[in-house]
Amino acid sequence: QVQLVESGGGLVQTGGSLRLSCTASGGTFSSYAMGWFRQTPGKRREFVAAITWGGENTYFADSVKGRFTASRDNAKNTLYLEMNSVKPEDTAVYYCAASNRDWGIGLYTGEDQYDIWGQGTRVTVSS
Repeated sequence: QVQLVESGGGLVQTGGSLRLSCTASGGTFSSYAMGWFRQTPGKRREFVAAITWGGENTYFADSVKGRFTASRDNAKNTLYLEMNSVKPEDTAVYYCAASNRDWGIGLYTGEDQYDIWGQGTRVTVSS
């Protein structure tokens, strides 16, 4: 199965942009539906975005819709999260996740629908 490593986190000002990457190794990346989640201290992991196996379809949480985009490059085994117009409430540790499931259209929003997780990358938005 794949292993996932996120990168690209850091400090960004309100209204700015940041691109997170998630690089997969050790498996067939294109066979996994992928997702992004985020977590702040004391809270459960929160769904952010989902993307289908080939990247044709995406789905976003209402809190980031219109500001974030997700994409993937299966040739590079990499998933991306483009974060625009960031807000202080976007501050969190961001995780990418891979799902072994193959039912439906491949847009999974539940934490329990993902099987493999990265270690997370921290994003801090300053006000």
